[in-house]
Amino acid sequence: MQKRILIIRQDRIGDAVLATAIPREIKKRWPDSHVGMLLRGATKHLFTNNPHVDTVITDNFTPETRQDSFWPMVRELRSHRFTHALMLLPEARINYMAFCAGIPFRVGHGIILFHALTLARPVMTRKFQKGRHEADYSMDLARSIGVKTDDIAPEIHLTEAEENQAAIWAAKWGAGKRVIGLNATSGLSSPNWEAADYAKLAHILQEDGSVQVVVTDYIIPEPLQNLPGVLYPCIGTDLREGMVPLRALDLLVSASTGPMHMAAALKVPTHSLFCPLPACEPALWGPLGNTATFSLPEEEYCRTQCPGDPHICRMQGSQLASPTEVARLILNK
Repeated sequence: MQKRILIIRQDRIGDAVLATAIPREIKKRWPDSHVGMLLRGATKHLFTNNPHVDTVITDNFTPETRQDSFWPMVRELRSHRFTHALMLLPEARINYMAFCAGIPFRVGHGIILFHALTLARPVMTRKFQKGRHEADYSMDLARSIGVKTDDIAPEIHLTEAEENQAAIWAAKWGAGKRVIGLNATSGLSSPNWEAADYAKLAHILQEDGSVQVVVTDYIIPEPLQNLPGVLYPCIGTDLREGMVPLRALDLLVSASTGPMHMAAALKVPTHSLFCPLPACEPALWGPLGNTATFSLPEEEYCRTQCPGDPHICRMQGSQLASPTEVARLILNK
């Protein structure tokens, strides 16, 4: 009997990128399997042109339509006759949709009441175990159904036309210079600089003369707007279109956020701002599959200066995680 496996990842861009290894490893184990992805519409482009994904289903519910969209989604899932569901996000709505869709074998993280009520199989993992990556925890669900792998590197598959366009931009932007991207926004998902700090870094890099700065944000924060010599290729693009400029970079500088993971999946080197707290550190949330370096504040920073919430931390006052120090590291001065 053919395995028809649904992978459910209905959250942020970075989380979805870290799940891109799962279809590949499933197809290695069962080449004739049918692999589906259930995603929010905002992340579906991450799986476009992926040779290991047979079906992409989007669930674009809002708080207002959450209940009204439940049964139509159940009917959609039922029509695909999935045999397995890997529920990467432990969320009640997801669990009950997979149950009502009649998917026989459902797997989720941990022992949770709504999993127990629907007889979903719990996978027990030691969350935040030192040295384990979030992508490895996700792969545990695939391992629980028979996948045997330690390869958790994410991947995004550009089309031939997209690769050609990236190569054209890389040659045009570079012209003997390193092409360095700055992505200033993060949706408050992680510690990050103020936009003015990214503007300061852009100024230092541009002044060096060996660098072409490219701002990769879709909406440009005011301090980064109209900087002399800086390029802004992602304004007005969607997520898929914005991947092509990322592919043209020699390095992306950002916080620990979706574009960092997209760059890694495209094998673009990254330099990332990170928090040293165990729940936020690079070992758990760092980019995978690329060349990655990091800037973290001083060891005592969290105790003496951090506002107490890593999501609103701006690393103000840190010397090790300052624009001047990051520029020095990038320029090797």
